[in-house]
Amino acid sequence: MLFPFAAKEDVTIDSADDEEILTSVIMGLLWATAEDLARNRGRVLSLYRQILRSLNSPKLPMNLAARLAKKAEARAIFMLGAEEESLHNIEDLIDTGEYALSLLRKGEIPKYIQ
Repeated sequence: MLFPFAAKEDVTIDSADDEEILTSVIMGLLWATAEDLARNRGRVLSLYRQILRSLNSPKLPMNLAARLAKKAEARAIFMLGAEEESLHNIEDLIDTGEYALSLLRKGEIPKYIQ
């Protein structure tokens, strides 16, 4: 049996079809659906644009080449993050991006793109 909690009296699995349905329900709770991805799309695009704009800030002690390199790193991070399908990991990535943006606005370079 795939799910140990399914052995309780109130939940019975009679066939492989029932187990497959239960699997899809549980996976739906962990993995992002198209609706979840669409809901986060605007938030992520806004964060992406704000981070790229913040890297142009004169508060940051970087020359042009360093700025372009940091922008390329930020783009790469967002490209890798775009492949993420776990709801929890997506939220963590958004939180990390918002924290990095707050540091950039203060004139500091976040560690993960340093």
